[in-house]
Amino acid sequence: MGSIKQDIKETYLGIYETAQEKWGDFTQFLKEAWPLLLVLLLGLIGVWWYADPPPPRHVVMATGQPGGSYEILGKKYAAFFEKKGITLELLATQGAQENIEYLADRKNPVQAAFVQAGVFSPHGVKGVQSLGTISYDPIWLFYRGKEVKENDFQEIKARSRYFLNSRMSVGEMGSGTHAQAIQIMRANGFEEGAHFLYLSGAKSVEALKKGEIDAAFIVDAYEAPNVQALLSDPNIRLAAFPRAEAYSRLLPYMQILKVPTGGFSLIRNFPSMDIKLMASTTNLLIDDRMHPALQFLFLEAAREISGKASFFAAHGEFPAFKNTGLPQSPVALHYEKNGSPLLMLYLPFWLAEMVNRLIFVFLPFCALAYPVLLTLPGYRNKRMRRKINQLYGVLKTYEQELTNDYQPDAKDEYLKKLDLLEYQALQLKVSKSMAGDYYALRTSIDYVRNCLNRGVHPYQVIGVEATL
Repeated sequence: MGSIKQDIKETYLGIYETAQEKWGDFTQFLKEAWPLLLVLLLGLIGVWWYADPPPPRHVVMATGQPGGSYEILGKKYAAFFEKKGITLELLATQGAQENIEYLADRKNPVQAAFVQAGVFSPHGVKGVQSLGTISYDPIWLFYRGKEVKENDFQEIKARSRYFLNSRMSVGEMGSGTHAQAIQIMRANGFEEGAHFLYLSGAKSVEALKKGEIDAAFIVDAYEAPNVQALLSDPNIRLAAFPRAEAYSRLLPYMQILKVPTGGFSLIRNFPSMDIKLMASTTNLLIDDRMHPALQFLFLEAAREISGKASFFAAHGEFPAFKNTGLPQSPVALHYEKNGSPLLMLYLPFWLAEMVNRLIFVFLPFCALAYPVLLTLPGYRNKRMRRKINQLYGVLKTYEQELTNDYQPDAKDEYLKKLDLLEYQALQLKVSKSMAGDYYALRTSIDYVRNCLNRGVHPYQVIGVEATL
């Protein structure tokens, strides 16, 4: 039992002494190499901060008209960002065209926006990238009066001509609704009518319900209050798009949505038969200078908020990376294939982002700094060996003087010189690998001292010859 305790004690002492020795070597190393280490540290901090700066804590996002579905969606995104420690400021606008102009303006603070596909020409837009599509925007054409049978082309054409000459709202100028309505009419060979009204979604609903207008285009989500208000009104008709396939060929950004019989209301059996609607998509567009970490955060928000199942979308369908006409962000390409960085799934956003930045900078920095750090122990040993060799040189000088011109009266003076030399040797802080050289120096000093003390004229050549 005693031997086990002794073994444990000796093991503990061995570990303690080794740790103490390593700590001593480390502190000595810091004392000698701190200037170089400081330069390397400042270099790392500089590269980390300027080559890969942290993301801003405040982001401005353009949504749409006040009270619209984009404003409601924007508030959900802002709440998501707030949980991650980022302030997402929402900016109400007149619609898609204004959002695009804000993003393309390099001096404008807007960095993200919701924009419908098909409402702008991508050829004239620079500095804007897409993070993908996040929802469908069905194109609704509501009207009053007799129901138009969707399989009667002549009746549809007649009704269309009637709408062109009646009071019809095609959305506010610059809005997505206006852009989609005009493109659909032009695809049918119609031009913008003189009797068109340019009302907002809310005003269109109010005017249509009161009978002040005959028809209204509205481009908005199924769940939007404006759409639900009209779908629930039995006096309001909904025009279907039986030639949706043709529209999707002429306008590639268009999506086809199918509504089963009674899909909107089983009680009213509305619609009374399976119909097809057309839809644009909501694109999440960004300034191409946006920090990659914020782009990942937008994509995660899109997955959590817009990825839920809805009336027209299946669970996980969004974000999708369909053709938007604009370059897709490299971050979105990475997300599409690999998802978010692993750390963002398990760590708070700020910590995951900081670790990612450190890894991004630290690995290439180590490739540069490693050879330098590798030379430091060798540099220290060479420096220490040079000091030992200097003391050896002094000792050799003393011995040469004693050999060539020994004076008995100078014995005490040389003994003092040797004591001083030994004191200087004792001040050296050497590593374990240099212990042999260190003790060899002290042994040599002691040898010369013994030669002085052991007899008469120990360094006098004549005395030696006489003895021989």
